[in-house]
Amino acid sequence: MSFIWSLIVGGILGWLASLIVGKDVPGGIIGNIVAGIIGAWIGSGLFGEFGPVIGGFAIIPALIGAIILIFIISLIMKGTRKAT
Repeated sequence: MSFIWSLIVGGILGWLASLIVGKDVPGGIIGNIVAGIIGAWIGSGLFGEFGPVIGGFAIIPALIGAIILIFIISLIMKGTRKAT
């Protein structure tokens, strides 16, 4: 059951981060889940684990990490679109 919670929370975090950044994540729902989970990993690595924990993710650093990840992905995609 914790795996399902991790997927749900990861998807919500990825979706919120994409709303904050103003860029869509490629891949739809799966992309949001991946961005949320990888963002949680980045955020906990950079900022530690503080704040409320839901589904195994410290929400505040996970959201910040997902925002960073989506911003970097949008820059990379913008650069590749310009090159072609």
